[in-house]
Amino acid sequence: MTDSLPARSRAVAEALAAAGVPGRIVVLPDSARTAAEAAAALGCEVGAIANSLVFHCDGAPLLVMTSGAHRVDTAYLAARLGAGSITRAGADEVREATGQAIGGVAPTGHPAPLRTVVDTALAQYSQLWAAAGHPHTVVPMTYDELLHVTGGTPSAVTPD
Repeated sequence: MTDSLPARSRAVAEALAAAGVPGRIVVLPDSARTAAEAAAALGCEVGAIANSLVFHCDGAPLLVMTSGAHRVDTAYLAARLGAGSITRAGADEVREATGQAIGGVAPTGHPAPLRTVVDTALAQYSQLWAAAGHPHTVVPMTYDELLHVTGGTPSAVTPD
């Protein structure tokens, strides 16, 4: 079944299965590089899209799983984490950290575990959708499954 998935999505499917997360990867006919594109394709609220954003934090990559409904306030998040500055990673740095391209970065399936923050705003949705390693693949999961598969720290990523 996973044989028809792109290679990076197969790695995500394997990581999800290893973590006991039952979500089945969905291949979309069109790109879902943005939260708005993904929400339109899936017929869900943009806030239920779990965006995977990679930043630099204290000399290491930081994966932030955030609601598609808002942007990460990096100064606010750095203060919450007790960290130095947080800056956005470039495309090459994202691929190096995750093995995946921007627009398809999954919460798992990376070459090595990443420090991860999971936006608490995502908890209000019974089903989330996250990229699954390729811009045309997504996977459903719950907030608790997202926390589990990432080993992430729940946190607000923007002031209310």
